[in-house]
Formats: sequence, C-alpha cells, structure tokens
Amino acid sequence: MNTSGFLDKFKQKWGISSTVDIILILVVFSLAGMSIVQVRVPVFQLLHIEDAHMAIKTLVYLAVVFPAYQFFLLFFGLILGQFRFFWEKEKKMGRWIMNLFSKNSSSKKSDN
Repeated sequence: MNTSGFLDKFKQKWGISSTVDIILILVVFSLAGMSIVQVRVPVFQLLHIEDAHMAIKTLVYLAVVFPAYQFFLLFFGLILGQFRFFWEKEKKMGRWIMNLFSKNSSSKKSDN
C-alpha cells in the first residue's frame, strides 16, 4: 500500500497541508478510541447495566460514552496541537445534530 497516497487523500479531504498534522490527527483518534474503551466498562459497571438489554446499553452509550469520546478527541487534540481541527469538527457535528432535531420537530409540528 502506498502510504504517501493514503496520507495525501486525508490531506485533501481534511484540508491539511502537513503530513505531520495528519499523523497527529490519526494518533488523536487512536488515543480517544483506546480511552473510551477503558471508560465504557467502569461506566456500565457503575450503572449496573453489564447484563442489561441491548437497548438500555445503547441509550447509556449514546448519553454518556459518546459525549465522553468527543471530550477525549478535544483533550488529546489539545495535547497534540490539533485542537483547532477537532474543535471545527465538533462544531460541524453539533450543527448537524441540531439540524437533525430541528427537522424532526418541525416535521412533527406540520403533521398536527
């Protein structure tokens, strides 16, 4: 596999010019992913839902673990000098989620 081509695709997609920045961004994703795996187990144990129905686990994951992952992205991004990149991604995702909820609520209003 051509590593240079692989990194160039990320550079173009994310608007990054430096190979070092791309590598640091990928390291941040890795660190955040490894950290959230370590957090999920104690959270599920603390809430006593290890053996709960999958729907309950999914709701807890979305309510607790997913936001913690976003925090880890920003935290490790800050430590590795990539905070601006991850902050822009967080804002973009926040706008997407808000639009998703506003479309759902406006479609419910029009149904009445």
